[in-house]
Amino acid sequence: MNLRHARLRLALVITAVLLLGAGSLGYVLHARDRERPAREAGASASFDLAEPGLYFRDAATGRVARRAASDGPSEPGGPSCDRFHAAGEHALCLRKLPGVPARTDALVLDRRLREIRRVTVPGIPNRARVSASGQLLSWTTFTTGDSYNTSAFSTRTSILDLRTGYLVKSMEQIPLTLDGARHHDSDVNYWGVSFADDDNRFYATVSTRGRTHLVEGDLRNWSARALRENAECPSLSPDGTRVAFKKKVSDEARAPWRLYVLDLATMREHPLAEPHSVDDQPAWLDAATVGYGLDGDIRSVSADGTGTPRLLVRGGSSPAYVSGPPR
Repeated sequence: MNLRHARLRLALVITAVLLLGAGSLGYVLHARDRERPAREAGASASFDLAEPGLYFRDAATGRVARRAASDGPSEPGGPSCDRFHAAGEHALCLRKLPGVPARTDALVLDRRLREIRRVTVPGIPNRARVSASGQLLSWTTFTTGDSYNTSAFSTRTSILDLRTGYLVKSMEQIPLTLDGARHHDSDVNYWGVSFADDDNRFYATVSTRGRTHLVEGDLRNWSARALRENAECPSLSPDGTRVAFKKKVSDEARAPWRLYVLDLATMREHPLAEPHSVDDQPAWLDAATVGYGLDGDIRSVSADGTGTPRLLVRGGSSPAYVSGPPR
C-alpha cells in the first residue's frame, strides 16, 4: 500500500511539473507573439534621432532611413512606416494595416524610436506632422478615396497632445470662421496640419462646398479661421513667418498643383522654382530650403523662389530634418 501511494504521489508530481512547464512555454510564446509586431516595426538598437540629418522613408525597404550629410550615404535601420515625421522629443509613424476596411496605426515613438503609444484610426495613411517640441502630433488619413485630385474623397485628421494625453479624434467639429462668419456644413474636411513653436497655433487645409482654404487655428480656444482660398497642405517655416503650400493652378488631372510660399505678414505669395506638379505636404529643411516628394524621390528647392530644384534622395518620401536634441 505504501509503495502504491508513493508511486501515485510521484505520478502526480511529474504531471504537475509537465503542466507547469507547458503553461510557462505557452506564456512565453504568447508574449513573443505580442511583442513580434513591435519588434518588426521598430528601429534597430543603433538607429535613433540623436544624430542630426535628413530622416525619410526609404522606398526600397519601407523603413525610415537617415542621411547625415547631403552628399553622404543613406543609413537604414529605422521603423517600418508608410508616412513619417519627427521633431523635438518624438516621431510619428503611420502604418497601413492589412484587411478591409482600411485602417491605420499611428505609432508615437520616442527619440530612440521606441513605441510609446499607438492609436488605430480608419483610413489610408496620408499626412503626418510633429511640432518642433515634439509634444503635439497630427495625422491625416483618407477615409474615402485616395487622392485630393477628385471630389470623391474624405479625410480624417487627428491631433494628439502628449502633454496631457488628450486625443482629438477628428477636427471636423472645431468651430470654423469663414468669410467673417461661423461656418456650418456637413462636407467640412481638414487635412495637412502644421504647428507653430508655441504648441498652440496651427495651420491646416479645410475643404467645404468645393473650395479649399488655408486656416489658422488656436488649440487653447479651440477655433479656426480661414485666411485665404486655394492653399493646401501648409508647412510653417521655422521662424513662423511663412507658409509653404501647394496651390491648384490647373484643372488638368495629371498636373494640377505648384509649390508656393506665403508671407503671413503681407499675405503675398510667390511660386517656387519647381516646375512640376507636387502632390505633397512640403517640409522646411532649414529657414531657406523646402523639401518635398516628387515622382518617388525627395527634392529640395530654395524658399525664395530662386534657383533650381535639387535631387536629395532617390527612392524616398516623408522628409524631415532633425537638428539634434530638443530645445
